[in-house]
Amino acid sequence: MGAEFECNLKMYRVAQGFTQEQLAKLVGVRRETIMRLEKAQYNPSLKLAIDISRAVKAPIEDIFVFN
Repeated sequence: MGAEFECNLKMYRVAQGFTQEQLAKLVGVRRETIMRLEKAQYNPSLKLAIDISRAVKAPIEDIFVFN
């Protein structure tokens, strides 16, 4: 598996008023990907992390916290 990390995506997604489905469409992935990210079961690519960061208007390092 990859590096262990915490994911604060749900907090930022909800703050922006997005459903998992809406965020998934915005960043070009399936809803399941957003669900797995929120449970910290999936390590995003750098491109996906940047796209999500821009969509929810939060710094990458605040969304994805690597231990």
